[in-house]
Amino acid sequence: MSSTIWSVDDHLEDILGAIRPLDPIELQLPDAQGCVLVDDITVPVALPPFGNSSMDGYAVRTADVAGATEEFPAVLSVIGDVAAGGEGLPTVGPGQAARIMTGAPLPPGAEAVVPVEWTDGGTGVGAATTMRPAGEAPEGASGEVRVHRPVEARAHVRARGSDVQAGELALAAGTVLGPPQIGLLAAIGRGTVRVRPRPRVVVLSTGSELVQPGEELGEGQIYDSNSFALAAAARDAGALAFRVGAVTDDAGTLRATIEDQLIRADLLVTTGGVSVGAYDVVKEALSSVGDEDEPGSGIDFRKLAMQPGKPQGFGSIGPEHTPLLALPGNPVSSYVSFELFVRPAIRRLMGLPDVHRPKARAVLKADEPLSSPEGKRQFLRGAYDSESGSATPVGGAGSHLIAALAHADCLIVVPESDTSMEPGAEVEVVLLG
Repeated sequence: MSSTIWSVDDHLEDILGAIRPLDPIELQLPDAQGCVLVDDITVPVALPPFGNSSMDGYAVRTADVAGATEEFPAVLSVIGDVAAGGEGLPTVGPGQAARIMTGAPLPPGAEAVVPVEWTDGGTGVGAATTMRPAGEAPEGASGEVRVHRPVEARAHVRARGSDVQAGELALAAGTVLGPPQIGLLAAIGRGTVRVRPRPRVVVLSTGSELVQPGEELGEGQIYDSNSFALAAAARDAGALAFRVGAVTDDAGTLRATIEDQLIRADLLVTTGGVSVGAYDVVKEALSSVGDEDEPGSGIDFRKLAMQPGKPQGFGSIGPEHTPLLALPGNPVSSYVSFELFVRPAIRRLMGLPDVHRPKARAVLKADEPLSSPEGKRQFLRGAYDSESGSATPVGGAGSHLIAALAHADCLIVVPESDTSMEPGAEVEVVLLG
């Protein structure tokens, strides 16, 4: 255990300095969601690849519908249908029109598309409201159509390359692939993509007093909330999270459990058992890690100049030197520690350039001054109002008050040098939402 008191910044710098982004892999598009793109992606073909209709209607020559009105419509001969994906486009000549569906290519000879609502739809009985299905009205692809309004050239036609041109940058390296990005990759014909995979994070909570939700509580027992909260936080950060139910206060059992989990972990997170008590099993189990069988491994247990979250552990374990962060067991301490240290580590594994939560300046809204221990950076749960630019403390300073945490969307930061913060003072807030 280090006798030095570490600052929050030095502890985080030590963690990020030891963690490298995961190696890139090639994944199928459905598997790449949530991953970070490794290379710039350029567009191989223009989108759309051909001029196509943005409406259901009729492909026409503009001269044929010039001056058309409902009273004096242009009467055109319908020569056939043009459907999206169809083959054998008809050529539209003078006095002719072709029924065209949204997304279908503009046929030769045609210069614009007249929406079906501007025509009689081939029925001869006033303005149409919809295109009659081809299967129900095959005669609609022939006969006559009355057009009630003129159109300009290229009206209701999406030009080739109007979305993106061939050679343009589609997605930059470092982009997180969400649904729109996956859709764009598919649209330009990419079936696979090179990404950094989502980190696999194993969360273990420790304590013989912990019971899984849904089970009966015995005397002196509490429900295991930490592993659920931290696994959810890991998923929220972009990781694949694996939650291991509470491990009893036995060093051998814990060490064996951790070693079993190494095969599926890019990062291990423990909660509880890192303080100075007789039953702080994480420290007991992991203090011996880093012997001659595992050179370069080892877990350093530290005291940080922060509240909550003073006791912390960080190092690596196993033959692959898998990073491990040992967090305190109090629910608020563990969650605040996750936000400050584990989330940035996950984002670094993903290869993201910015690993930090956004911060803002806010005016402290409180009924009385906030007190803070000298020499410690305090993180208070708060509610941030972006409209007024204010932050209001939620709940007290206790590290066990998890109910207040559920109503907080920011952490109010009280610097090490301040022992009191007056209402109306400007504070820094870490935005959690």
